[in-house]
Amino acid sequence: MAMAKSSKMLTYINYRMRVTIADGRTLVGTFLAFDKHMNLVLADTEEYRKVRTKKGGGVGISEEREEKRTLGLVLLRGELVVSLSVDGPPPPEDDLRTVLGGPGMGRAAGRGLPTAPLGAPPLGLGGPVRGVGGPGAGVMQAPPQAFGRGAPPGMPGGMPPPGMPGYPPPPPPPPGGFPPRGY
Repeated sequence: MAMAKSSKMLTYINYRMRVTIADGRTLVGTFLAFDKHMNLVLADTEEYRKVRTKKGGGVGISEEREEKRTLGLVLLRGELVVSLSVDGPPPPEDDLRTVLGGPGMGRAAGRGLPTAPLGAPPLGLGGPVRGVGGPGAGVMQAPPQAFGRGAPPGMPGGMPPPGMPGYPPPPPPPPGGFPPRGY
């Protein structure tokens, strides 16, 4: 049974619909979506409400006027819907194409920069530019240097771990239990 209601509602997608809600307001908008709770999504929505204004001289004399306000895209809770009626048909297909092909048309964009013609310098992340954001190319291609206490004579790189064969053992710790300064 739920499918029958759902399929009936699906026929009205993109129609201009008039929805009356529990507090008496009327919303008119393009019907985009609904769910099993009758929550509605309306686009280009306008709200109409009746406002009573007191007239100048008489006691108890009031005038009722209708105020209109533009809301745009609205998600309406199904619990508030009192009635739903067709206000107008969906726009014709021809009109849709002319609207979508206008100057503000969204198009799919590629991933990244366009490919460069042959012989042109490469675009994108080719490396740091001289003077901005990193060391120059010459520094990046220099041989590695030893930093720290230095290397023993004849040994490139850093200091070997203490106790390695062929090197003197580390000095004993002082009597206080703390290692010597700079160790």
